[in-house]
Amino acid sequence: MKALAVIGLATVLAIGAGSAADARQGCGAGFHRNFRGRCVPNARARVVWVTGRYYPGRGYWSGTRWYHHRYRWHNGWRYR
Repeated sequence: MKALAVIGLATVLAIGAGSAADARQGCGAGFHRNFRGRCVPNARARVVWVTGRYYPGRGYWSGTRWYHHRYRWHNGWRYR
């Protein structure tokens, strides 16, 4: 029973030491590999949408919703 506990502890220590050393493995700065081998960002960044900017595939963000078109209207923008 003691031998099984020692083998289990040695396995846990070997896996822990190997994962910490190989964290970046080609993913680049700010990324690491998850348990499935995919590159993921180190921290979840909050996405900030800028009002009036066009985002490909989405359209214009007006501050409350997405619009596909905008035009000038009284020194500002009007969305439709």
